[in-house]
Amino acid sequence: MRKLLWLALLILTLGASACTPPATGESATSSPLPTPQIATTHVPDPQTVAEAYLSAWQKEDYTAMYRLLTAVSRDAIGEDDFTAYYKGVLTGAAVGKVDFHILSSLVRPRSAQVAYTVTLHSAVVGDISRDTVMNLSLENGAWRVQWDEALILPELHGGKRLTLDLQVPARGEIFDHNDLIIATQTHAMAIGLMAGQVDPDQEENLFALLWRVTGISPNHIRDAYENPPPGGYIPIAEVPADIADKYYDKLVGFRGIVLRRYSGRWYYGGGVSPHGVGYVSALQPEELATYQRKGYRLDQKVGRMGLERWGEPYLAGKNGGTLYVVDAKGNIVQALGKASPRPADTLYTTLDRDLQQQAQEAIKGFVGAIVVLERDTGRVLALVSSPGFDPNAFESANFNSSALLQQLNQPGKPLLDRATHGLYPPGSVFKIITMAAALESGRFKEDTIYNCGYEFKEIPGLTLYDWTYEHGFHPSGKLNLPEGLMRSCNPYFWHIGLDLFQHYKTNAVAQMARGFGLGSPTGIEIGDEAGQIVDPTNEREAVQQAIGQGTTLVTPLQVADYIAAVGNGGTLYVPQMVEKIVAPDGKIVRQFEPKVRGHLPVSAENLAIIRKGMRMVVDNPRGTAYWRFLNFGIPLYGKTGTASTAAGKPHAWFVAYTDAQREDKPDIAVAVVVEYGGEGSEVAAPILRRVVEIYFYGKPRSLYPWEAQIGVTRTPTPETTETPTPQP
Repeated sequence: MRKLLWLALLILTLGASACTPPATGESATSSPLPTPQIATTHVPDPQTVAEAYLSAWQKEDYTAMYRLLTAVSRDAIGEDDFTAYYKGVLTGAAVGKVDFHILSSLVRPRSAQVAYTVTLHSAVVGDISRDTVMNLSLENGAWRVQWDEALILPELHGGKRLTLDLQVPARGEIFDHNDLIIATQTHAMAIGLMAGQVDPDQEENLFALLWRVTGISPNHIRDAYENPPPGGYIPIAEVPADIADKYYDKLVGFRGIVLRRYSGRWYYGGGVSPHGVGYVSALQPEELATYQRKGYRLDQKVGRMGLERWGEPYLAGKNGGTLYVVDAKGNIVQALGKASPRPADTLYTTLDRDLQQQAQEAIKGFVGAIVVLERDTGRVLALVSSPGFDPNAFESANFNSSALLQQLNQPGKPLLDRATHGLYPPGSVFKIITMAAALESGRFKEDTIYNCGYEFKEIPGLTLYDWTYEHGFHPSGKLNLPEGLMRSCNPYFWHIGLDLFQHYKTNAVAQMARGFGLGSPTGIEIGDEAGQIVDPTNEREAVQQAIGQGTTLVTPLQVADYIAAVGNGGTLYVPQMVEKIVAPDGKIVRQFEPKVRGHLPVSAENLAIIRKGMRMVVDNPRGTAYWRFLNFGIPLYGKTGTASTAAGKPHAWFVAYTDAQREDKPDIAVAVVVEYGGEGSEVAAPILRRVVEIYFYGKPRSLYPWEAQIGVTRTPTPETTETPTPQP
């Protein structure tokens, strides 16, 4: 009896010990019986797997997600279909980002559930947040996710999908600083001619009428008609429908004319600074998913260049629409979200439409660029790249589109913005910088005399020749420093470059060039090239850099910017193309002001000496551009440039700033470059003179040396005139 009682007490004691957890700090192994948890401690936490799956979704790493699926799930859906479904959700709902938050988990021996909140950030309808559950199974000692569409949103269970019904606002307008239209969405008419079909007896009347309708001169229309492209259709212009309607009845009375209406993006005058303003075009196949994620409709057009691209967030507005859940047949099941479209903003540029158009005409027929800046603010008044292009070419609804696009295949690379992305050796316009380095070094003064002869032999084994020798003129003789700039004496500036390299700083000229803003982008809204300024490593490189040759490369915009700084007292501005952004209700969204990007590392006294030399270039009978600016009523400070090229014929440069000090017309800085144009004084200087005349007087006042009348060339190619023999 006692044995039975003792055995019963022992069993009760062991049972109580097995049910009692170890005391704090006591090892689990000290318990007489193992606890059930010890047997499963090797199984991973399902919440960790769920978080890995959702984190991979955030990163759009669909391969990593697929690897975490159960074998049954992988059998049910292939990786490609799995990936396509997830991508389809993101594009279908315009989702830019996914977020999640784990809420809780429930674990069973062979299965688990993890509850979480998922948020889809839609660019159109805003955030969509749902609580959902992930089911997991234990396979080979690891948790795996059971695939179900509800892992994304509960509403998608059963293979449903998301789709957006989008509403697209009209694209915003672009104006110049005088509130004149540059680009807009409108009803327009494409006008063209069929080669050989115009009645010869009616040509004069038809071309005169087209001049009234389009603003294109009869001479240009006749030239286009007499030189038709392959196919025989000649695009003439695109004009707003309200203007075309005024003349429609008269136009249709002529044989050979083609008139087609369309609606879309329309650019005034066949393009006002087409490179600077840019254009819009349809989405390309490889872009569709990216732009869908941003909330764009597949048939929507986007900005491709210039301000159209820079201003896309303002000009496109914001699409609105309704997000629907649809079944496999495309039937709407329910709406998940809705948002109204936001109308586009209006962009006001710093451009002067009239000046820009006339400047485009001023360089027409040449390959090159013109930049016009307000001298004291950096505001861009004209940005010209030649040859240009008609941005209406990219409006697919435009009947002229196909013919205009064919014109873009010409050798002159019309889509290249030479003003901001054309890289050129600056030639003698760089001598302004070398002169600044000379003065700031203290080794040269205004009255430092140099005898400018034909030859430069200061480097043993090397003989260089001045431009006067090459042209058969008398050598310039003894010159002080401003006179050296006036005569553009190469030996003087070779001497400066060599002297500074040998006796001051090997990179003195290069450092000064960087101080003038070269070698780095200007910061203009539409972007530009940095150019190239290299520290010379030997004497030959130093003398070439001193006259803007060798490895030195600049853009016309950079040159115009530092010329403006010389004229305004030394302030380098960020070239500014955008004046303001205005909302549909008239409120200013953003107002842009002149922005300083640096100051020339030159004293006021030395800047005055440089200006003196620049004034002498156009005002002194011995100046290299004197004869180009005879009887010119606007105070001008300039510099010629003739930049040698590997192709043989040099690029022609002329740069200048004005100092008229008129209240109604801010002073300007201008840079002109003509590729392979020869001497700067022969082609570039006359073009710059015309641009300044247009700015101050509203139209040209003098003929080019090669013109019979303004806009009409005397010969097929520009004639050049001899530079007058300099006086000894």
